[in-house]
Amino acid sequence: MEGAPETGARGQDKVPAYSWYALGVLSLVYLVNFVDRQILSILANDIKADLGLDDAQLGFLYGTAFAIFYALFGIPLGRLADGWNRTRLLAIGLGLWSCMTALSGFARNGATLALARIGVGVGEATASPCAYSLIADWFPQRLRATALAIYSAGLFLGSGLSLVLGGLIVESWNAAYPEGGPLGLVGWQAAFLAVGLPGLVLAVWVLSLREPVRGAIDGLVSGGNPRAWRDFAGQVLRIVPPFTLIGAARQGVKPLLMNLFAAAFLAVLALGIGRASGNMAQFSFVAVGIYAVFSWAQALRVDDLPTYRLTWGTPAFIAIVLAYGAESFVGYTVTYWAAPYAERVFAFDKADLGWMLGGPAALGGFLGVIGGGWLADRLQMRLASGRLLVVAVAFLLMVPIVLLGYTTADAVTFLVCAFLIQIVTSATLGASAAASQALVLPHMRGTATAIFFLGSTLIGLAFGPFTAGFVSEASGSLAVGVMATLAIVPFGLLMLWIAMRYGPASESTRMDRAAAARPAVIPA
Repeated sequence: MEGAPETGARGQDKVPAYSWYALGVLSLVYLVNFVDRQILSILANDIKADLGLDDAQLGFLYGTAFAIFYALFGIPLGRLADGWNRTRLLAIGLGLWSCMTALSGFARNGATLALARIGVGVGEATASPCAYSLIADWFPQRLRATALAIYSAGLFLGSGLSLVLGGLIVESWNAAYPEGGPLGLVGWQAAFLAVGLPGLVLAVWVLSLREPVRGAIDGLVSGGNPRAWRDFAGQVLRIVPPFTLIGAARQGVKPLLMNLFAAAFLAVLALGIGRASGNMAQFSFVAVGIYAVFSWAQALRVDDLPTYRLTWGTPAFIAIVLAYGAESFVGYTVTYWAAPYAERVFAFDKADLGWMLGGPAALGGFLGVIGGGWLADRLQMRLASGRLLVVAVAFLLMVPIVLLGYTTADAVTFLVCAFLIQIVTSATLGASAAASQALVLPHMRGTATAIFFLGSTLIGLAFGPFTAGFVSEASGSLAVGVMATLAIVPFGLLMLWIAMRYGPASESTRMDRAAAARPAVIPA
């Protein structure tokens, strides 16, 4: 049942206590989300040894296998979040990814672990489209970046906690069962089970949250979509090859030809790069992901031109997506590879490493995301692109920190740099997300969130950790692999300049541009 207070409709009234309570629950969900996603980091060296994998394959498992399906299902799930009950959808997704995390503990080879990671990606794709849309309906514009930053703190707390929990579970399990425990499970497999099962309980809690009135806080009330699930099924068909060809054919001869050309071009490109690099799975997954996104964007232009114009058709919006993707390219890399690197280079055991790296990483991420969101809101009051200025400064700071951290021979210096890089990279999320949400209308927020995370998944998560692992294998140095990802920083700064240049005008004209595309969709 929809029913949240509408007292903040003009963005100035006091925020109800229930909104803060609900935000706390969502933040806990996001914490669990990243514990389940990130725990692969502390387990990486054990998985590598037991399953006979190399660093590039580890990067594929952590990043690409998860990211492609996370990104693809985020698209229809974002649309579903725009029309159906968001708290129920989030609970379903939480239950799915928790089950798949637990099933990762039964993996016996790289292929079965990849399948489990795909399932985790599909389930976790519900989280941010639902949460971002709910938060936008619980908090007024003046507090939205702060609220999104608090929610996003779960990302960094969960990432840090995953190292602590994973290290303790592995060390304890292996000490108790040196030859393997019940069902023949070893420490890293037990860790997956231990962190996956509690999410099923949390899913029940999420079901108790009240659904807020969509758009009420902005004075743009819009109801649900009675055809939400039918539309969701249609969206799924439009991003799954070869059904994408049917969708393109219905749009006309020209869209079909464009779709066929895109499919052929990406297939040839993936085949060539995959063979040359010896990583067919990586580039095949990425090619499928890019092709599916292209097909979906084609369909969105026909089905919902206003949403298309305010997202894919707005250079400032796409520039924000790409800039955050570039930041994530480095951010996901250092988040994933820090623990395996420290274990190899400084010979930390897992339990100690979890505390020395995971605890500070959680604190650094929390401070960065809260501080970055707070600073972004205040700068936005004074500057037209104040939020994006926070992201630009973060780009400039991450370069010397990563270079120092991955060239030092001193363990303490490395740990300090790992702490600082978490502060810097986490400071960008609330600012980037709020800047992108400001460019769309309330009933478009779920879709806009899904597109926003395409950058961080298809660029950052799918390529960052893999690139570091691939360069590590080629150079014989994981440090060189991590530092190589800094090459993307100039591209990220260029995208920020474009967003700052065109963002204010895009925000001020969003209603007019949406109305010009299809006036009937503007809520009364």
